[in-house]
Amino acid sequence: MIVVIAYRVALTGRFGGAAPSTHYLEALSTFTTAIVIVHLVSNHWSGMYSRLWRFASSPDALIVVQAWFGAAIPLMLLDLLPAVRLEPTIRPFPLSALALGSFLSAAGFTLLRFRTRLLSSTLFRLRRAREQSVAGRGPIRALIVGAGEAGQSLSWQLQNRRGGRGYQVLGFIDDDVDKQGFNVHGIPIIGNRDQLPELVVIHRVELIVLAIHAISGEAFRDILSICQRTPARIQIVPDVFESLAEKPNVPLVRDVTVHDLLGRAPTEIDIEACSGMLTGRTVVVTGGAGSIGSELCRQVMNFNPDKVLAVDINETGLYELESEVRMQLGVDNLAVRVADVTSAKEMTDIFGRYRPAVVFHTAAYKHVPLMELHPRTVLRTNVIGTLNVGRAAGIAGVERLVLISTDKAVEPVSVYGVTKLLAEHVIARLASESHSTLYTSVRFGNVLGSRGSVVPLFEKQILAGGPVTVTHRDITRFYMTIPEAVRLVIQAAVFTQGGDLFMLEMGESISINELAERMIRLRGLRPGVDIPIEFSGLRPGEKLHEELIEAEERRENTEHAQICRVLAGSRLASGSDLQTLEDWIRATLLIPEDRLKEALHSYAREGLDQLVGVGD
Repeated sequence: MIVVIAYRVALTGRFGGAAPSTHYLEALSTFTTAIVIVHLVSNHWSGMYSRLWRFASSPDALIVVQAWFGAAIPLMLLDLLPAVRLEPTIRPFPLSALALGSFLSAAGFTLLRFRTRLLSSTLFRLRRAREQSVAGRGPIRALIVGAGEAGQSLSWQLQNRRGGRGYQVLGFIDDDVDKQGFNVHGIPIIGNRDQLPELVVIHRVELIVLAIHAISGEAFRDILSICQRTPARIQIVPDVFESLAEKPNVPLVRDVTVHDLLGRAPTEIDIEACSGMLTGRTVVVTGGAGSIGSELCRQVMNFNPDKVLAVDINETGLYELESEVRMQLGVDNLAVRVADVTSAKEMTDIFGRYRPAVVFHTAAYKHVPLMELHPRTVLRTNVIGTLNVGRAAGIAGVERLVLISTDKAVEPVSVYGVTKLLAEHVIARLASESHSTLYTSVRFGNVLGSRGSVVPLFEKQILAGGPVTVTHRDITRFYMTIPEAVRLVIQAAVFTQGGDLFMLEMGESISINELAERMIRLRGLRPGVDIPIEFSGLRPGEKLHEELIEAEERRENTEHAQICRVLAGSRLASGSDLQTLEDWIRATLLIPEDRLKEALHSYAREGLDQLVGVGD
């Protein structure tokens, strides 16, 4: 029907609206079937019948063009053949009529295929408007930051979303001046980032969606800061291409998280070198149920090791890790052992049985204020445990052992910090006495989302309605994500030559008070109004600002921009051997706790060689 109507209209148009001559009308009647067949073949050839046109986009327009030319050119060539002429000197059709008729046919085919999309979209909007009128509330008024591919795709999906309250996309925000004043899917680009607060007020915006991925961390934080000055809720579109490899069922939008606030670029490591160290080998992770240890197990599994053994005293954490790895990765080369690093025999037996090539030692007590109350326990676990693991590794012929250290070991004021400094010194002395095992330490700051850290605490306090407790208005900390820290630890293990102390690049320190305020704003709430912030004062063992390197230490660049080698200061280069250090540690374990704490702080201030003696 479309073909017949199109060519009849084309003939009329060819003659300026006058009736075509009888010859042309007879030719149309005679050749209609042939013309229809040519169009059917052309449509099939171009792929018009194999498209879901309700999801059509700009590339599908090429299909229509192909169908048009695929019919017009053969018909014009046939029109020129003498064999098809009804009269010897007159062609069946004017070429212009064939060109116009084929175009009108293709246009008709396109309109026919968009009928469902046009009608359903119109009916959907009318039905949703009626439902919202009955419910007494309109759609969520939204702005999209970023008029690129992610933004335009999101706008279409938000406007055609079924169910729920629905969305009204009021406009795009984009800093590209060449886009200003244009429309995307009928939605105008109404301003740049600096105009956001004003536009939110003018348009009564309830939601701002960030649909930008190819942007630096600094620029992203700037845009986020501007958004947070508005009363609107803020969400972000996940990077689908990055997420597909990790989590296939990613949501259309998600809340902005504290990970986004860091704005850190993805960490790249030397996959080939890391594979050479881990593939086909047995790897032991002590503290495998912890935040860092469990992530180490997950990432090491990606390098196809022969076996990964997670060792921890926390049986529930080991069970959950084993269940998660088997469910998500579908592998069975993860083994778990409930064992205590403070038992030299248990460590020696485990290492002797599994004969690992690489050991990541993460087992430690870490909660600073709590450890101030239990100095003997933290000294035994963090230092004697490191000594036991290190010696067991040497006996079993381990190729390399990596100790996870902390910035709190730098000029420590807490019991926890001193024990991690001692652990670094134990590893350094083990390295100096070893001829086969490469011992190394990796030092870094806080990781986002670890158990007991401020981020999960703030989230719970915000969900409970507050108050959010910050120890000090000016307190700062260094932060990185757990996956990033683990990737760099694995890379550092490749770099070690034995006796190394590596430090991870942590970027700028973050104000904890500002972090709390931003987390409150990310929930669409107002700090100090909807959620109060209270300052409780520094807790025992806490510093106002952490450091990553001591005054006596120097940093040296490595092959990776985010890993540097720390050249040891005087205390680490102390002349005392491992046995002397161990004797002092074991003697210190036997003295009363108040004197034990003082002994630890004396060690941190003066070093072992400067102390009067074990008896004192």
